Amino acid sequence: MEILKYIFKRILQTIPLLIIVSLISFFIIRLSPVDPLAELRLNPSVSKETLQRETERLGLDKPIIVQYGKWAKSFIKGDLGVTSNGELVSVKLKERIPNTLLLTVIVIFLSWSVGVPLGILAAINWKSPLDRLLTILTSIGMAIPSFFFAVLLLILAVKTGWFPVGGLTSSNFLEMSFTEKVCDITRHLVLPVTVLFTLSLAGLQRQMRANLLDVLDSDYVKFARAKGLSEFKVIFKHALRNAVNPMITLLGFEFAGLLSGAALTEYVFQYPGLGRLILEAVLKSDINLVMASLMMGAIMLVLGNLIADILLIITDPRIRQKNGGQA
Repeated sequence: MEILKYIFKRILQTIPLLIIVSLISFFIIRLSPVDPLAELRLNPSVSKETLQRETERLGLDKPIIVQYGKWAKSFIKGDLGVTSNGELVSVKLKERIPNTLLLTVIVIFLSWSVGVPLGILAAINWKSPLDRLLTILTSIGMAIPSFFFAVLLLILAVKTGWFPVGGLTSSNFLEMSFTEKVCDITRHLVLPVTVLFTLSLAGLQRQMRANLLDVLDSDYVKFARAKGLSEFKVIFKHALRNAVNPMITLLGFEFAGLLSGAALTEYVFQYPGLGRLILEAVLKSDINLVMASLMMGAIMLVLGNLIADILLIITDPRIRQKNGGQA
């Protein structure tokens, strides 16, 4: 019951955050010099009447505060509007959000499955050749820009032909069997997952190493060793539980971090995800599509933080007692 109250309280706290994000995003986009109807104006076959109808449809003839109010009212009702091309925004998001979630979940699972054990291994073997090797590798991973690394892998794929260089599926995807479809999607995911996994892994490994080294130097760990407990129990029963808690907090930011980092990666590999959709919409100043995409990204961040908070309540009894006392 206490957890449910806490979840409800956090959801209420996110409403002002979403409103602020929408306000800032809307006004920045609307104040940009990019004309949403630039392509239509350059087309000599488009009449002035058509341009006028499009201006009224997009609300460009209204004051900016009226435009925001009109958009906010429609968004609350679930009407996300249409794109500058006349397509439903909701349909575009339904096509792209599952792809981004698939990419994000795979990257988070792989980076945590590998990064946390490597961080523990590096901390246990502090200042050893293995620790120094892992430090060098993670430093390289953190130093490589995602866009540059994606271009390198793209060149490798083009030269060798080992992996597809664009999209999520092949042209004959519908004709494949179930097993062939899974293998086809997997092959298309290898390159973008490799880019995002490498960048995410480096930060997680170093964070886990630093957390565990800090805990191993604490008084209660020294006391546990003085009692004669085995090194295995000291590390995995006492030290690791407290070292993992700060890592859980990072889980919520993984969604936002991967979304921003995935935008350029998706663009390079022509992956049909939400990040690429936002980039293309911003370039066209497609207000409805940009706002809906940004709000979906903000909601993903909020959900990620909420999941992290729930996991912290489950794993850390001190937080449960604190919330129970407040209630």
